[in-house]
Amino acid sequence: MTPAAAKETDVNGTNGSADTKGASVVVNAIAVLRTFTADEPLLGVTEIANRVGMHKSSVSRILATLEQENLVERDPETRRFRLGLGLIAVAGPLLAEMEERRVAYPVLRRLTEQTGETSALMLWNGDEAICVEQIASHHQIKHTTPLGARYRDAMSASVQVFLSTLPAERVRELLRSGTITFPGMDDAGLAAYEARLQEVAGRGWAENYGESSMDEVGVAAPVFDHRGDVVAVVLIPAPRFRVSRERLEGLAESCVAAAAQVTSRLGGRAVPAS
Repeated sequence: MTPAAAKETDVNGTNGSADTKGASVVVNAIAVLRTFTADEPLLGVTEIANRVGMHKSSVSRILATLEQENLVERDPETRRFRLGLGLIAVAGPLLAEMEERRVAYPVLRRLTEQTGETSALMLWNGDEAICVEQIASHHQIKHTTPLGARYRDAMSASVQVFLSTLPAERVRELLRSGTITFPGMDDAGLAAYEARLQEVAGRGWAENYGESSMDEVGVAAPVFDHRGDVVAVVLIPAPRFRVSRERLEGLAESCVAAAAQVTSRLGGRAVPAS
């Protein structure tokens, strides 16, 4: 091997190692950011380290860098971390260009005015439903779905709608792996849930009447694109004490109508309910 070739090999090897290390740092930083949720917005270094499986010193260094960029911030009283406003600057261009979100916004506003309850637009991320838009209820007591909130509960109305569009094998994989949380993971429970998803697909909307949270109800309906594929879900979450079974049906009708409006604004076509 010539000296030049040897030098080239050394350089490539060094760069490859550096690239791998750099990629690892990015992956670890993303893992740290993903530990924050709407339910647990404040986390300490030890909590984060336990969840991502990293040493506390490594997590501290990552958090220090993220804090410099305003991607996380410290609570002045507890000294624990929360997501920072810098993330909005990062996500803003994506949200602004997201067609479903832009098209759905005026429809969601009218839906909240009509029903008096919170309305939201959910997208599917392969194994979870994510909130990308929300119009909060004017009521003092209300249920909200914060932007970026992720849902993996099998009984969540939006998750039901998305799962009802997937092949049965994929649904079983998500349930059995625990990616989608489901309490009744036996043969009978799985069969009953699959039948429920078929019903959701057939009638065109899903309900969650205090099944994932005792205090909350939800109805959700699919939004379709021009191919007839489900690309989003319109969701109405509400406090259970304010929604009788009869009112739930009315909310479902309003939700389905709003989803149809978003579908039409996207130039989509709904698949007729069976």
